[in-house]
Amino acid sequence: MKSQNKYRKFQLQQKNIEALEKENTRFKRVYSEYENMSNELWNLENTEGNSVPDDFINAMVMQTSYLEEEIEDWLIQFNENKTEIKS
Repeated sequence: MKSQNKYRKFQLQQKNIEALEKENTRFKRVYSEYENMSNELWNLENTEGNSVPDDFINAMVMQTSYLEEEIEDWLIQFNENKTEIKS
């Protein structure tokens, strides 16, 4: 049994992500890059026989973290805007 991809942390906010992707092409590019990097990281960490330098994996983890922070900021703003509109 394969372990779950720990980099896929935004699955519970998928509706907001889809709405943001429709509204903002830059968000769509950032989120797409995040998905690609998180999938690649998961594959590198869970595939037997690949000898990838730790420095390379650490750089990918760092870049993925930066993308996560940017996505989180967008989601916070999006949620704040939604609550302002409802008020």
